[in-house]
Amino acid sequence: MTKFLLTATVFLFLIFNSFAQDAKKLEGTWNLTIDENGKEEPSWLEIKHSGTSTLIGRFCYKFGSARPISEVKMVNDIFSFTIPAQWEPKGIDMQIIGKLEGEHLKGTLIYTDGSVFHWKAERTPKLAYNESPKWGKKIVLFNGKDLSGWSAMGENQWVVEDGVLKSPKSGSNLVTDEKFTDFKLHIEFKYPKDSNSGIYLRGRYEVQVADNAGLEPSNILFGGIYGLLTPNEMVARPAGEWQEYDITLIGRRVTIVANGKTIIDNQNIPGMTGGALDNNESTPGPLLIQGDHGPVELRNIVITPIAN
Repeated sequence: MTKFLLTATVFLFLIFNSFAQDAKKLEGTWNLTIDENGKEEPSWLEIKHSGTSTLIGRFCYKFGSARPISEVKMVNDIFSFTIPAQWEPKGIDMQIIGKLEGEHLKGTLIYTDGSVFHWKAERTPKLAYNESPKWGKKIVLFNGKDLSGWSAMGENQWVVEDGVLKSPKSGSNLVTDEKFTDFKLHIEFKYPKDSNSGIYLRGRYEVQVADNAGLEPSNILFGGIYGLLTPNEMVARPAGEWQEYDITLIGRRVTIVANGKTIIDNQNIPGMTGGALDNNESTPGPLLIQGDHGPVELRNIVITPIAN
C-alpha cells in the first residue's frame, strides 16, 4: 500500500469513526419541548442507525402520528431532517435542526408556514415495570349523573343522559381531575358511523377509538396506540354497538383487551402520541377522553390504581 493510500485510508477511518461516535450519542428516543410563541408543546423523536453509516428514525409532532424519518443528515455536530406535512397547513416540509449539548438536544423547527420555533429535548425516561403489582381499590370515575371529577378543556359540549356520558358533537376534550401512575382501566363506549375518538392514558398515550369494523388492524385504527403499536387483530364491532376496553398500564408496558380479546399484550410504548398533554412521562397523568373529533358515548368508567 502506498503512503498516499495509507494516509487516505486512515483519514477516512477517522471520519467514519467520528461519525459513528456522534451518531451513537444521538441514537435513542427523546422528548422534545417546542417553544411556540411562549407556549410549550410536547413532541417525540426516535433516532437509530440503518446499516453502517445512515441514521433514520421517527418524529411525532404535537398532533398526528409518529412519522418516519428517511434520513437524519449530519454535518459536523449538527443534525437535520425533514418531515412532510400530515395535518399541518399546506406549505413547506417541516425542518428540524439540532445538536447535542451535553446530555440534551437543542435546536430549531421550521414549520410548514415558515415560522421558526426553538426546542429542547431530554432522553425519554425509563419507567419501572412491576411484575407483581398490588392493586388498590377500584375508583368509579363516572358517577352516571354529572361531570363530577372531570373538566372540559374548553367550552363544554359534554352532557350526561340516562347514565351515559355523551359528546354529541366535536368540541372539547374531557380530562379527569385526578392523576394516576400504573393502573387497570375498564371503559365502555359507543360511537356513530364514521366517528372517531380516543382514550389518553396518563394524558400521553392515545388508545384509538374509531369506526373501523372489518378493516385490517393498524396502529392508527381501533385499539392501536396511535401511530406506535398495532393490535394483532381487528375486533371492533359495528358502529352503534356498545364496546369495551380493559387496559393495564404498568410503566411503559400496556395490555389491551378489546371486546374480550387481547389485542396488545404487554408491549412497550416508546413515547408520547400526538395530542398528548405533555411528555413528562415520569410523573402521574390524568385520563383524557378525546372530544375534538367526533361524537362518542361512554359508561362504566372504572380505574384500579396500583397500591401505594
